[in-house]
Amino acid sequence: MAPESPDDAATANEAAKGALIEALARLQEAVLWKLDGISDYDLRRPLTATGSNLLGIVKHLAAVQAGYFGECFGRPFPHPMPWFEPQAPVNADMWVTPQESTASIIELYRASWEHAVETFAVTPGDRTGLVPWWPADRNRPSLITLLVHVSVETARHAGHLDIVRELIDERAGRFADDRSMPHDDEIDWAAYRAQVQEAADAVR
Repeated sequence: MAPESPDDAATANEAAKGALIEALARLQEAVLWKLDGISDYDLRRPLTATGSNLLGIVKHLAAVQAGYFGECFGRPFPHPMPWFEPQAPVNADMWVTPQESTASIIELYRASWEHAVETFAVTPGDRTGLVPWWPADRNRPSLITLLVHVSVETARHAGHLDIVRELIDERAGRFADDRSMPHDDEIDWAAYRAQVQEAADAVR
């Protein structure tokens, strides 16, 4: 078999880059849908022992995108993020103060994605960036590597959003039209939960 030409490699890189961007864009929609139809109070209140809350997770994800797809490629995100200043409290990016409006956090998340898309447009998939907060032996990853990294982190936090939202109003699923899990007209959730509980009790 003939060795892959530079042109073939570049084409493959750009195809991988495009597929990863498309998947991450879909995750953006899933993240924002989790905020739909919820009061400001429910968006902010902590529902786990470590304080997980819907709006705080989205605030964190905005910062993740802004850093990896902005600063790391010499395109600093233009919006200030005071929760990363040296004097900021620990975990300040994971919750929302009364002075921060819900609309401002949603706009921050959208703006961080728009900034990322601009980076994607001018950065080849194999271009390396600099991640100063990573160890020196691996802090020069390619854009494709960072697309994978941010996609994994976003998917992980999207799962957190799923659980927190379900604890608030029992609304579940990735999107409004999601058919990856049974709908209410297909399953009796109370009976299903009782069945799961009975199975757990059997081994207690």
